Amino acid sequence: MISDQDLLAQTVRALVNKHAAPAAVREAMESPRGYDESLWKLLCEQVGAAALVVPDEFGGAGGDLGDAATLVQELGRGLVPTPLLGTTLAELALLSAPDKDKHKDTISRLADGTAIGAVVFDEDYVINGDVADVVVAARDGQLTRWEKFTAHRVDTMDPTRRLARLRPLQTTALGADPGLADTAAILLAAEQVGAAERCLELTVDYTKTRVQFGRPIGSFQALKHRMADSYVALSAARAVVDEAIADPTPANAALARVTATEAFCGVAAEGIQMHGGIAITWEHDMQLYFKRAHGSAQLLGPVRDHLRRLAPEVLNDKA
Repeated sequence: MISDQDLLAQTVRALVNKHAAPAAVREAMESPRGYDESLWKLLCEQVGAAALVVPDEFGGAGGDLGDAATLVQELGRGLVPTPLLGTTLAELALLSAPDKDKHKDTISRLADGTAIGAVVFDEDYVINGDVADVVVAARDGQLTRWEKFTAHRVDTMDPTRRLARLRPLQTTALGADPGLADTAAILLAAEQVGAAERCLELTVDYTKTRVQFGRPIGSFQALKHRMADSYVALSAARAVVDEAIADPTPANAALARVTATEAFCGVAAEGIQMHGGIAITWEHDMQLYFKRAHGSAQLLGPVRDHLRRLAPEVLNDKA
């Protein structure tokens, strides 16, 4: 029997295949807002993309972190630019406020996709920051809503993800931070797994058709071993991320980010190597996956920061 999340994944994948082919992704990333507004509306209306983590009484679907991760992972497969991640985190921030009923109208607008959200962990690199209507900052264990702010687009290596530099002008305290950075880490890790999965598929497909010395290069044992290693790393990352979704502790979130980042960067690097020179041409999608891999690796703190967070867990286990 198919689960609700499997059905969600199939529905989103069908929409992506129909409306977000590689050519459409390139058009979206070069648009003024950095995403396809018509596709975003379709995702919100047909899938309830922006409403998944919002309770029914706030106009949402009453889903959970697993639902959001499923959607993020499917969009990650196609590198589809959307404001989903920032909007979902902004909703969770407002829902955590002691006076969340005060923000009901704002949450409802985020849930139906008419408002775009962003959460600030690093003021210089805010996902969807230049198109956000609702901005919440997480700092020193507290959440603050930025009622007024300045936003300037930041040019980065990854053209499929729009980032911006934000500065507050007028703020309002919301309350204690429920651990949004951990939730963001898990969702980003799920996205990385989805993108790595598709990246590996592209590489395997290419090695079946690229002929060298009269044989498809995928038949060479050395390349088989490398693709098998990539598959194992990806499978391990998927398992770790699934565990973090089921049990979103700070340690699990950090471990998910480490394993997903290493797997995606490794798969993308192998993809570049096995595709050869064509992979680094603008016309080929592999270079976009490579840029997304390394761009994502630096968001929400690099791997070394997450490893430091895991150090106490390792020491406690040894003790």
